[in-house]
Amino acid sequence: MGVEQNLETVRKGYAAFGAGDMDALMALYADDAVHIVPGNSKTSGAHKGKENIVALYRALFELSGGSFRVALQDVLSDGGDRVMSIHQAHVEKDGQSYDETEGLLFTFVDGKVAEIQDFFRDIELMDRLFS
Repeated sequence: MGVEQNLETVRKGYAAFGAGDMDALMALYADDAVHIVPGNSKTSGAHKGKENIVALYRALFELSGGSFRVALQDVLSDGGDRVMSIHQAHVEKDGQSYDETEGLLFTFVDGKVAEIQDFFRDIELMDRLFS
């Protein structure tokens, strides 16, 4: 698959995630895809397979009291099979509002998302919000 197709797949994925359309989102992922979340929260770890990835996304919503959302800011390509997205994450918890810039590194295999690696500006904050 080409660079533009990979960039568009990431954009479609964000749209599906924002709409809560997990079927549309998972159609973009390989069956054995893995989403890796750093840190020491309840959402940290390597979530392998579509079922476990959907469970991760469900946990993000549940642990944030349904407030978790992301706003895509940019997508960047390495010219090959990797795409970096930059987004603004928003969480409301314990009467406070948090906005944090985050990144995701997507690796594509045969036009499908095979791996996602999260990058956080403040891992300790993410650990507190999702623990």
